Amino acid sequence: MSSSMRNAVHRRNHKERGQLAGRERLGLLEKKKDYLLRARDYHSKQKRLKALREKALARNPDEFYFKMINAKTKGGVHIQQRNEALPPEMIQLMKSQDKNYIKLQRDISKKKMEKLRDSQHFLDEQLEDDEDMLNVYDDEEEEEEISKPKKSNHIVFVDSKEQAKAFDPAKHLDTLPELVNRKFNRPRIATLQKNEIIAPENAASLKALRKEREAKYKEFTSRAKREADLQRVERELEIQRALQGKGDKKKVGVDKHGLAVYKWKARRSK
Repeated sequence: MSSSMRNAVHRRNHKERGQLAGRERLGLLEKKKDYLLRARDYHSKQKRLKALREKALARNPDEFYFKMINAKTKGGVHIQQRNEALPPEMIQLMKSQDKNYIKLQRDISKKKMEKLRDSQHFLDEQLEDDEDMLNVYDDEEEEEEISKPKKSNHIVFVDSKEQAKAFDPAKHLDTLPELVNRKFNRPRIATLQKNEIIAPENAASLKALRKEREAKYKEFTSRAKREADLQRVERELEIQRALQGKGDKKKVGVDKHGLAVYKWKARRSK
């Protein structure tokens, strides 16, 4: 029979035997290809171990190089000693420069956070005013929002209960009764007589304003977290620099950042 005729005849597909029902808890049945991979991996490791043993036996006992004392392993991980060749004065100078750099970054971050806080207050008040003028209620906007700061209240003190009952907020603020509940963009009557209040054109502008407010909140939250991290790093550098100084010290606890707090023994000055 020719090879072409042999390939045309249907031949039975031989399937590999599966795991027995009583041994299903042991997992899949290991096939020959799985055994070959496991065996090759095992023998390669044994060969490497044998080569290392022979290298250790053939090592010169008088051999020495400085890496033996300048490097060490901790938990199986190679750790190289640093800053041991530098004098303590240089190390303190380096840490002081690191602290100054972190302080600079903190100052920049604080200024940006103040700008974000001011702009966020403007957006919150403007959004409240626009919602009052448009009276737009969108169900799609009812999503999980970032925690907002507590709103401030305008408190007016009076001398008696009679004055409190007769108190007129519009008259006190010199504005219209419709604008009393506003905290921002609450012009006086004299200003209203000269200028006009421009309301948003449609709900699309209000939706964009909400989106901008959420983006500002996210940026402010991330910057606040970064400020806390920088503060912790600055505090850690201060502790490291203080520990390099002279004097007997003792650990007395931890601070709010989780860093150790030390107390130095008082020394009598000469």
